[in-house]
Amino acid sequence: MDNGEAFGGSKVGAPFDPVVFVKKPIVILRLTALLFSIIVFGCVSSQGWQYHQDKAQELCIMNGSNTACHLGNGVAVVAFLAAIGLIIGEYFFEQMSNVKSRKHFVIGDCVFSGLWSFTFLVSFCTMTHQWSKSEEPPAGYGHGNIGGAIFFSFLSIFIWGGCSLLAWQRYKAGYEAAFVGLAPALAPGGGSGYHSYEQTPPGGGYQNYQQHTGHIKPPFSEQGADPGYQQVQY
Repeated sequence: MDNGEAFGGSKVGAPFDPVVFVKKPIVILRLTALLFSIIVFGCVSSQGWQYHQDKAQELCIMNGSNTACHLGNGVAVVAFLAAIGLIIGEYFFEQMSNVKSRKHFVIGDCVFSGLWSFTFLVSFCTMTHQWSKSEEPPAGYGHGNIGGAIFFSFLSIFIWGGCSLLAWQRYKAGYEAAFVGLAPALAPGGGSGYHSYEQTPPGGGYQNYQQHTGHIKPPFSEQGADPGYQQVQY
């Protein structure tokens, strides 16, 4: 496996192409998650709160549950910052020549994206539950905004889940490629010293001698042959 292309990254040193970068599936999902987080935060912040004269304070219009509004806002803000950070990390991911650095980034991406998908699920369920128990606000104040926040929180569950799935696939591909790279060395005839020895025919040097010299019989193989000189008799 080429270290420059580990875990789904392009080759280190390749020129950066913004169009190709933006068209990557993981980047598209990150940009979508970024947009949805802005919508959720904007919907809750703009009309998620209403001032009550009798209580002299602002209350969340979702059944008066400040937890629902704070949770919706908080999850969206963290998702916004995380999406920006991961997009920047994706850019630097292409420049990482260290395989371990790429591995840690992919694992972190997978874990955080999966966690934030679950967090959006909790936020969605909380807002939906509190909104279903709420009375209709005066003049329908904030009705559309809360509906939009709930809807895009629901979509964000799948967006962040998709990011986690893509990160897992990248990790799995990089993990398998590492072992595929070792396979030729472990397979018969893979080029290691042991298998090179195994390919040598039985007889070793004798066979090579026979092949390269053309001798049919090895030297000095005939017993009792005339050595070509007279033996001294005592």
